[in-house]
Amino acid sequence: MSEQITARVIILGSGPAGLSAAIYAARAGLNPIVLQGMQPGGQLTITTDVENYPGFRDVVQGPWLMEQMQAQAEHVGARMMWDTIVDVELSAPPFCLTGDSGVTYLCDALIIATGAQARWLGVDGEAALSGKGVSACATCDGFFYRGRPVCVIGGGNTAVEEALYLTNHSPDVTLIHRRDTLRAEKMLQDRLFAHPRIHVLWNKAVARFVGEGPGGALSGLDLIDTIRGQSSRHPTQGAFVAIGHKPATDLFVGKMPLDEDRYLQVRPGTSLTAIPGVFAAGDVADKVYRQAVTAAGMGCMAALDAERFLQASYG
Repeated sequence: MSEQITARVIILGSGPAGLSAAIYAARAGLNPIVLQGMQPGGQLTITTDVENYPGFRDVVQGPWLMEQMQAQAEHVGARMMWDTIVDVELSAPPFCLTGDSGVTYLCDALIIATGAQARWLGVDGEAALSGKGVSACATCDGFFYRGRPVCVIGGGNTAVEEALYLTNHSPDVTLIHRRDTLRAEKMLQDRLFAHPRIHVLWNKAVARFVGEGPGGALSGLDLIDTIRGQSSRHPTQGAFVAIGHKPATDLFVGKMPLDEDRYLQVRPGTSLTAIPGVFAAGDVADKVYRQAVTAAGMGCMAALDAERFLQASYG
């Protein structure tokens, strides 16, 4: 017989949303279990400088911030477990989760905080220069490039919004797109084309991110003309890859309503999904803001919603 673990509340994911939910659920006496999954701590564990999370005058490191959140959650009574869920049964409480360890988990309320991952180009130099000039979040990192030339790679709404945002910090923003037309909404395109600090490189694909010496920072991009095949180098000190995000929802396909981009659907202004007792928080349900602080806020909402559900259902 495989091991079976029962809890009133189980939280899938241990980023800012999951750990904030754990703090609130533990303080409410719900004794939550946090299943940490493949990337304990979420995306902040691969983020270096964090300057926009409230409460810290100086820049803090992403991994350290997540260590502190986990320590706080454990201090108030949340239980951390290291397992990756491979199957879920959500037809009715108790919900059943199966881990790749063979352990099954039963819970009366489930908070899904599995997050999302930025889509990357997968070209040379991208991973090595991540945090050294290459980023996937202008709102997170644009402040560090004040007064420097930067690039945004992409052609959809996210890319145009990132380029417009970066004009708050940079006098020279270049949008690089592999086609000759943008996919972004017309209103956003009109704002982009009218902005004096932004210019567009059409029909260009990034072949390589170039750094200055071993371990150095980004200094430029090697580009390929998608029509003529010609190579060129574009100097820049910051490159923001804006080709979309992939929410971690594969586990829920066919089992919960997803939107056209495969994000979990929640009732506006809440963490409630279509399944009573199942709640969603953070980037797995948020395609607009995608910030640590908004994820933490949604985690708080999910825990409060779960507490109310349990009180109404079980007393």
